[in-house]
Amino acid sequence: VQLQASGGGLVQAGGSLRLSCAASGSIFSIILMGWYRQAPGKQREFVASITTSTGMTNLEDSVKGRFTTSRDNAKNTVYLQMNSLGPEDTAVYYCYAEVAGPWRRYWGQGTLVTVSS
Repeated sequence: VQLQASGGGLVQAGGSLRLSCAASGSIFSIILMGWYRQAPGKQREFVASITTSTGMTNLEDSVKGRFTTSRDNAKNTVYLQMNSLGPEDTAVYYCYAEVAGPWRRYWGQGTLVTVSS
């Protein structure tokens, strides 16, 4: 499985960005896709995930009400819509995919989101 993330950039506080993550390769085995982020000097942290079959989502508490994640199975792509961005959201965002049989997690390259105050 290969993952290609895009959509990062510089935005002012209060603004919005939408990240995309396109999967290719053995996509039939993907059961879940999502996002982590890593701010400068901090550990990577979970942001959001979505199951590919049912579309069930999970969001980290600090982004609930501001971020949403969705999928387009026809395009093998998941999205992270980020609204009301603040400087605390500045980080490199990484998309990931989990496959079953056996379980494995794949990572895409990061995309940088910078929120200016």
